Amino acid sequence: MGFEGETWYVRAAPDAGEGVEEAEAGAEVGEILIDEADFPWLSGRFRAGPAFDAVQDLFARELALVERDDEGHWEEWETVYAEIERRVRLVSPDGPVAEFLLHIEGERAWFRWSDEPFQRERTGD
Repeated sequence: MGFEGETWYVRAAPDAGEGVEEAEAGAEVGEILIDEADFPWLSGRFRAGPAFDAVQDLFARELALVERDDEGHWEEWETVYAEIERRVRLVSPDGPVAEFLLHIEGERAWFRWSDEPFQRERTGD
């Protein structure tokens, strides 16, 4: 597939709020060198940037929640992932993507993305 060899970027969001003092908006959280494309997922080697420390714990917590299988963990995951979405942006070689699901563990990252916002189930209506 055409994605292998590309570099994607994770940047601090303009409205990142907490942690911006360490990572100004647009600061490099990290980069992902794509080495595997298994549509819709891309994965690759993650190189942490200077702003990664401000969000590293969020990514660790997000993965721990994905691996849990107890009642209510998905609601907690949604809260943690909403914070990730608020604090970082995923940027393709062509520019920022509209929406993404990104996991980072050590020197590996894997994600899927969309140029349009994901369809979400509506609850409570």
